[in-house]
Amino acid sequence: REAILAQARFRHGIQPPPSFATTLLSPGLLSCIQGIMSATDVKPTEVKLFGKWDYAGLNVADLSLTDYIAHTGSATTFLPHTQGRFQKKKFRKALCPIVERLCCSMMMHGRNNGKKMMAVRIVKHAFEIINLLTDQNPLQVYIEAVQNGGPREDSTRVGSAGVVRRQAVDVSPLRRVNQAIYLLCTGARNSSFRNIKSIAECLADEIMNAAKESSNSYAIKKKDEIERVAKANR
Repeated sequence: REAILAQARFRHGIQPPPSFATTLLSPGLLSCIQGIMSATDVKPTEVKLFGKWDYAGLNVADLSLTDYIAHTGSATTFLPHTQGRFQKKKFRKALCPIVERLCCSMMMHGRNNGKKMMAVRIVKHAFEIINLLTDQNPLQVYIEAVQNGGPREDSTRVGSAGVVRRQAVDVSPLRRVNQAIYLLCTGARNSSFRNIKSIAECLADEIMNAAKESSNSYAIKKKDEIERVAKANR
């Protein structure tokens, strides 16, 4: 009511325009809020994933993947749910926050299509488990898993008119990231199917094993298999 009256007085030229804070809050309440904010040292610009995991200090050891693992600038978000249209143009998906790409990849097999909030919840629980078991920033563990999970060499079909052979080729950095995320999610999905372990626990195990380059990881096993076949076809 006070704010409406103040605006009316301003329109009729009775007093200067009131500020938002002074119209909605009394001077005593305003000074109280300012005191609390200064005492608690609030930093409203500090962005953390799920309000917990810091983006500062993350390291991408593989130089070829630095441009394709988005974890800085506009890719630092509180929730991996930006609703960006990253499929409208070639290579735009490289700008999508790397954790959001994991969430999108979890939404597979008809019954899960479009259930992004469920995928976000699964990833959140998986990151909590990773932090408890490794005592590290789960974002860093996940980035290491993506670096290790993508094959560096693959084989393609070459030839025509019936004579077809396989030729070994190098894999582009973007495809390495795409393949790594796909293999991590596929491994978690397969291990949690008809199992007492939840999908979040399986995803956490898969990410931790891939980060350590353990052979227990589905992604690492598939990567080694693809690279072995490519080596035979050089």
